[in-house]
Amino acid sequence: MDTISVRGAPAEYVSGSGILDQLETKLLERGFRKVLIVHGRKSWQAARPYWPSFRTVTFEEYTYGGECSFSEIERVEKLIRAASYDAVIGVGGGKVLDLVKAAAHLARKPFVLIPTLASNCSAWTPISVIYDDKGQFARFDIYPESAGLMLIEPAIQVSAPVRLLTAGIGDTLAKWYEADVQIAVIRNRPAPLEISYYAARRCLDLLTGHSSGAVRAAESGTVNDDFLRVSEAIIVYGGMVGGFGDKYGRIAGAHAVHNGLTVLEETHHAYHGEKVAYGILVQLVLENKIDEIRKLLPFYRQLHLPVSLSELGITDVTAEAIDKVAAKTVVPGESIHVMPIGPITKQRVSDAMEKLEQIIKDNA
Repeated sequence: MDTISVRGAPAEYVSGSGILDQLETKLLERGFRKVLIVHGRKSWQAARPYWPSFRTVTFEEYTYGGECSFSEIERVEKLIRAASYDAVIGVGGGKVLDLVKAAAHLARKPFVLIPTLASNCSAWTPISVIYDDKGQFARFDIYPESAGLMLIEPAIQVSAPVRLLTAGIGDTLAKWYEADVQIAVIRNRPAPLEISYYAARRCLDLLTGHSSGAVRAAESGTVNDDFLRVSEAIIVYGGMVGGFGDKYGRIAGAHAVHNGLTVLEETHHAYHGEKVAYGILVQLVLENKIDEIRKLLPFYRQLHLPVSLSELGITDVTAEAIDKVAAKTVVPGESIHVMPIGPITKQRVSDAMEKLEQIIKDNA
């Protein structure tokens, strides 16, 4: 097997009520006196009640345009370079954090991440998923360093829309299935892969055991133990799968199907994790794990995760639409090709999607 590069974690991570009150102290410890804060409109609105008043650190704000795109990355990089900031702080969901990682890397500046959503592991990983300006997936970039500091205020996250939480659960559920299809066949696994595989399994166990309670917490806006466990499963365990597993623990079939779905404008309203959740089911068809799909269906339905193309918003499920998704899913270099199940063609993916539609009908 190939050499594994471990990028295991942020340099410092703290989660706790009132943790942002320590932000200025932690910035000054690192010599950061002038920072740029990059955020979204909704994420900044959510974070403001918990944001501390700085006495020494000066900052300016930038509200991003809604996409981690090449043009947006270039815009933020120029802002960083023009004002000679000591560091960049990202406050928001996955796209904001990915944008900060990308721009800070290009500008050669350290960065701090404060996730306002428990919806993905972006805050943990040195990776950015990049889209074009039309919202279609372009590529993902891997950087040599993770965040120097990552802080979580659970009260911000529990107040986010419930659908974002369930999408994060769907995205993180894929950590197990996409790692398992690759790591299970590797004998004499080195320590980093064992850690990755363990973290992936913890994602599955924690999510299936605590998601219903976490959703209740999000519905009431009150943090409970289930929510804390699910939040850290999504961000910490989810990030560790790829951080320790390298390419064996990152993405496989489910994320490739997500990328394929981006060619259909009807799916653009669906969240990343919702499309990945659907992609898990397609991957399982390709693996011929039909019983596993049947086991997952009650969990999906409990959380209102999509199990069919129609539930992703595709009103006219035609062979042509399926072929478009399948073609994008299997382009050269896509992550679906890491699955050790023989050559994966457009026809195999089309057949798997059609078979999934029938399975869902049969189990309605």
